[in-house]
Amino acid sequence: MNWKRHITNGRSIALLLCLACLISSAAFWPGTALVGKVEAGDLTLIEDVPHIRQKPDFCGEACIAMYMQKLGHKAGQDEIFDISEVDPLLARGCVSRDMMAVLKHIGFAPGKVFHQISAEHSEQELETLWKRLLKDLKKGVPSIVCMRYSDAPRTTEHFRLILGYDAASDEVIYHEPAEENGAYRRMDRKMFLKLWPLKYEKEEWLVVRIRLAGKKLSVPKSGTGLTNADFAQHMMKLRPRIPEDFTAVIQPPFVVLGDESPSKVRSHAKQTVGWFVDHVRGMYFEKDPQQVYEVWLFENDASYRKYAKKLFNDEPDTPFGYFSEAKGALVMNIGTGGGTLCHELLHAFMPANFPECPAWFNEGLGSLYEQCFEEDGHLVGRINWRLDGLQREIRAGALPSFKELLSTTSNRFYNQNKGDNYAQARYLCYYLQKKGLLIKYFHAFRKNAKDDPSGYKTLKKVLSKDTEKEMQAFQKYWEQWILEY
Repeated sequence: MNWKRHITNGRSIALLLCLACLISSAAFWPGTALVGKVEAGDLTLIEDVPHIRQKPDFCGEACIAMYMQKLGHKAGQDEIFDISEVDPLLARGCVSRDMMAVLKHIGFAPGKVFHQISAEHSEQELETLWKRLLKDLKKGVPSIVCMRYSDAPRTTEHFRLILGYDAASDEVIYHEPAEENGAYRRMDRKMFLKLWPLKYEKEEWLVVRIRLAGKKLSVPKSGTGLTNADFAQHMMKLRPRIPEDFTAVIQPPFVVLGDESPSKVRSHAKQTVGWFVDHVRGMYFEKDPQQVYEVWLFENDASYRKYAKKLFNDEPDTPFGYFSEAKGALVMNIGTGGGTLCHELLHAFMPANFPECPAWFNEGLGSLYEQCFEEDGHLVGRINWRLDGLQREIRAGALPSFKELLSTTSNRFYNQNKGDNYAQARYLCYYLQKKGLLIKYFHAFRKNAKDDPSGYKTLKKVLSKDTEKEMQAFQKYWEQWILEY
């Protein structure tokens, strides 16, 4: 008997088929809209149930959420998935087993869910199960059923919320989560009974019905930021793109992927990504990124360039790595170390926390952590390879004033004297760090960014320099301070 795979492994058809049901052709659609009049004695109906359009593979979650909202609870399909504690890496929604756990946690009594029936005697046994479902409907208790999506070839399995029955027309009334206008659809009962059994075996079939009976219900409050539902939805889209032999790890708020051994990828995820994120949250950022970013870690230069081209159609201009907000990805040659990874991770937090941040400070702060360690619970940037070039520019008298540096546009910062701009910005941040002023400057600059878009006025205030003459003197002092390293 192979019906247990439904309980343990989810839908038996590939996820792509389940996603396809969201845009399925009407040619195979089994239901019709609720139209026409019926006599009161002919109709059994649970009214005023809101309809929710499911997200990919969240048909079960949407069904539960619809009835929860009918009962006055604000739970949505994402919250239902989060309660289930399904691992987002599985890249699927809830299966019947998961839904039973969710409902019991909330306070429902789903009753017996899995019913084995004989194929030979299916007509009689299905009729018995149908009468039980109808009896519940007459008591005001809806059911969620798992059934074949349609009678088309190669159809997938699908959850629907059963809300009524019209005896006059012999039609089952249900909410269809896969369709935008799916409220109170109708399906001929013969078609319903044809689609209801899951025919894993020739002689024995499986019938799934989840009763939504309960009294004292309690829905846990959902957290803020990215949730397991967000990661699950992202993984459904990402899974077909992941090359063979890559390892994926969810390290909130990122998905980390790599072509090294699974143990190394997990180590990078926890020891570098997790470690860095924990610190910058405490120092700078209250909000996580508003989308799931992918962190792609490639073991060497050849792998890095190969997959940057294959996955993103990019040809990197740096041997270390880069961040693309548009593509939602950090693309890293981890063979060069974790410094650039930390740099780019910081960039991923900026849009949600400091969207006005100019290039000089975004890159200066990011590059500060290209080489860093922990001290008294804080990240501390160390002297790095950018120092030598900066010292040469200072000796040559070629550095712009801080006022000029801070007023550079993004185009100028990245395209005119790029290396020198990075170095000067980094070591200004380094100085502020050494003097215990960097975190103070970050928060003051972010607060005043509309009135001080370059951050120069805020820098003067944090340094207690009121005039341009004082700032010129400070720069001379700073340059001498840098030369002494």
